[in-house]
Amino acid sequence: MNKVVLKTEMPDVGMPRRGKVRDIYELDDKLLIVATDRISCFDVVLSEGIPYKGKVLTQISGFWFDCLRDIIDNHVVTFDMESLRDKLGDSVGILEGRSMLVKRTRPLSIECVVRGYISGSGWKEYKENGEICGIKLPKGLKESDKLAEPIFTPSTKEDVGHDLNITEVYAKKKLGDRLLEFVKSKAIAIYKKAADYAETKGIIIADTKFEFGVTHEGKTILIDEVLTPDSSRFWPQDKYKPGGPQVSFDKQFVRDYLEGLDWGKTPPAPNLPEEIIRKTSQKYLEALKRLTGAEYCQSK
Repeated sequence: MNKVVLKTEMPDVGMPRRGKVRDIYELDDKLLIVATDRISCFDVVLSEGIPYKGKVLTQISGFWFDCLRDIIDNHVVTFDMESLRDKLGDSVGILEGRSMLVKRTRPLSIECVVRGYISGSGWKEYKENGEICGIKLPKGLKESDKLAEPIFTPSTKEDVGHDLNITEVYAKKKLGDRLLEFVKSKAIAIYKKAADYAETKGIIIADTKFEFGVTHEGKTILIDEVLTPDSSRFWPQDKYKPGGPQVSFDKQFVRDYLEGLDWGKTPPAPNLPEEIIRKTSQKYLEALKRLTGAEYCQSK
């Protein structure tokens, strides 16, 4: 199993902003986004990394960004780190396959979540009041049921703690009617196209979240990662059985393991056994293979 990358250091480039998974560097008028192998659960970054995870996230995002260009433009400039060797030097080696150079944008202040199935926080909200983000749903739905049509269920973007589900009315107050309607229509169109494609590969995309940003020219484009196992719920179609939680290709496998421990979901997180790390890595690689046909994480 390959060596995990938990963080990157490039003093000649500058100090990065470190998120839960990504290290982000300023590179001239653009940003260099590096997906490490870190994994977070319940908003806590675990001490162990998942082999290949950063490369899987980057390469699945690259696949979808290319696939979705007919719906909306995105922030990608290049995935080719070798072309940036004059700026990055010997760091190119560790960055290749897990990094992308992107345009700077002003990220919108909401997460654009689309749900085709009822699960996660949506299921919890539905059980409480029969709706999700103010959208009334039919009575009698079971956990993991497919919805009649995908629904747009925005959330806040919290620096600390969980994002909070919000109504479309509240989202309009934050973005304005025109911009909210634009990203809503694009998010649903992206989800539908991706979900239809994924089904041909034996994967159900239960739900996913998108981020949009505005360029300095005023154009709204797709940014961040897109339709990865970290930003989506991927379920194997042949094991789908509504009425409870589903087997998944995403980090839900790690969440389920941690839920079984006596842990208060605050730092520090418990150590992950080698078996859990190995199986989680396999799940990420399987998602990559099914969606893109890649047998392993090649450089792009």
